[in-house]
Amino acid sequence: MMEKFNSSQPIYQQIVEKVCRMIVRNDIQGGEKLPSVRDMAIKLGVNPNTVQRAYQELERQFVIETRRGQGSFVIDDDTKKETLRNELKTQYVSLFIKDMQEMGFTPEEIVRGVKEYLEPSVVTKGGK
Repeated sequence: MMEKFNSSQPIYQQIVEKVCRMIVRNDIQGGEKLPSVRDMAIKLGVNPNTVQRAYQELERQFVIETRRGQGSFVIDDDTKKETLRNELKTQYVSLFIKDMQEMGFTPEEIVRGVKEYLEPSVVTKGGK
């Protein structure tokens, strides 16, 4: 199955983000072996060099480690996983806030919108 990629961002970065999200969601566990570069490239429908670059970036970020002759493994470190989780949260929240501010929403409107989204019953029960 070939993956669809966003043309505005390098594919290797999208692979890095995909792997990080999978780790945060516990789709991939600490200590788990990742597919080989070749297998991942075939699965995603990309050049193996692109996957190699993504794996190198994940290793640079201390998200995975490569063991000679064995392959690439997710770091088995709960502290690193929590740090990764917080980094992703900050990244997505800041992007959301920036977009909302660019559209002219005030901080109060943004907070109210998030609350309404997360607690729709508040709105239907007579809340503002």
